[in-house]
Amino acid sequence: MKQAAYAVLMFALVIGVGAPLRAHHSFAAAYDMTKPVTVQGAIVQVRLTNPHSWFFLDVKEADGKTTRWAFEAGTPSGLIRNGYKATEMAKGTIVTIKGFRARDVTQNMGMVQQVILADGRTYGMFGPQEGGATR
Repeated sequence: MKQAAYAVLMFALVIGVGAPLRAHHSFAAAYDMTKPVTVQGAIVQVRLTNPHSWFFLDVKEADGKTTRWAFEAGTPSGLIRNGYKATEMAKGTIVTIKGFRARDVTQNMGMVQQVILADGRTYGMFGPQEGGATR
């Protein structure tokens, strides 16, 4: 009986430790840093979650269709350190996102480098080298 309990405990420990490692990925693995993309649209949702935040926006295409894009950003604390305030980008706020396209080009997805509001304020999303909001 003790051996069975020990085996279950060890299995749970291995799974619990391994799961976060498996879930985290390199941005370079998912996004092509040689393929910059610039997209303008209306914010649908900003999800401030760990390990990475997400910006979702609807983009009006030239043919009149609306396409949903998703952009992965840094950690919520990193965004806040760079001057980002969740209240500044409510649903419907028009933004321009500059970043890098997903390696899987069938997805409308990218990695954020900058978020630019209509008034020109720019938020860098990764580290202090990007700076906080600037005009």
